[in-house]
Amino acid sequence: MKNIKKIELLSNKEELLPGFSSDFPYISTRAEIDEYEGKLVPWHWHKAIELFYIESGTLEYCTPKNQFIFPTGTGGFVNSNVLHMTKPVYSRESKTIQLLHIFDPDLISGYHGSRIEKRYVMPIIATPRIEIVALSPKENNHTEILNLICSIFSLSDKEIGYEIKIREKLSQIWVMLFDLVSKQLHKNSLYDKNDERLKMMMIYIQEHYAEKIAVSDLASVAFLSERECFRIFQNYLHTTPTDYIRSYRLQEARRLLANSQCSVADIGFACGLGNSSYFSKIFKDCMNCTPIEYRKKWQDSDMICPK
Repeated sequence: MKNIKKIELLSNKEELLPGFSSDFPYISTRAEIDEYEGKLVPWHWHKAIELFYIESGTLEYCTPKNQFIFPTGTGGFVNSNVLHMTKPVYSRESKTIQLLHIFDPDLISGYHGSRIEKRYVMPIIATPRIEIVALSPKENNHTEILNLICSIFSLSDKEIGYEIKIREKLSQIWVMLFDLVSKQLHKNSLYDKNDERLKMMMIYIQEHYAEKIAVSDLASVAFLSERECFRIFQNYLHTTPTDYIRSYRLQEARRLLANSQCSVADIGFACGLGNSSYFSKIFKDCMNCTPIEYRKKWQDSDMICPK
């Protein structure tokens, strides 16, 4: 199980999954969310399925349509290609630590077009209303799933049949999840075009954040009016396009401050935040510290991971 303290995104804002291989598309990770830059996991998605257990702390999951709170001892399922972000819910509890199994649906179905894929996998991953399934030890039909999720972490990749045992346990979990969500599978589910439009605009921001971006640019990318662009950001992300762009630029600036020796002025220009003076003002207003103070905090501690 890999210890991780940051998230890396590909150019299309899909999460990069180090160690994820085509011959066995599965990884397990131990995420120390409090030590992520910005102390959150920003908006992203991945084709892979996510099964998780909260070892300590409380974690909030957000999708464009819903919010879920996961305290210690609970867990959940995140469907394929669901746009989501996570952040700790701070209290007097210990650090926010999340244990995850991340795997391609093909690990369950075997191959594209198989009977298992048609009957049991596609009905779940192709149902838009099934975004996140929350699992609580207080629910009898959830307890066994949570126990199975935890039991996989005890398997060693040194033992004979490691991969087969993982697939066997994941398949058991999948059957239970299928039964759990079966009622939702039979309801008519309308495809939400705005979800894809939002992803298109987010990808554009990621590719052009160093440049000047107007709301009209975003609207054009998603074939929308500016009014519709504002409505989608407000309804789905509860922010404006302008505020989201600034937030993304600050996210990239924090990453560069923590992981590079570039000057503050260079980082400001590279992230579309202007000259050193303006960048420092915006950064301090949002982060309650200067860029130099932020860099010192992260680069002088053992919280930073190599880039």
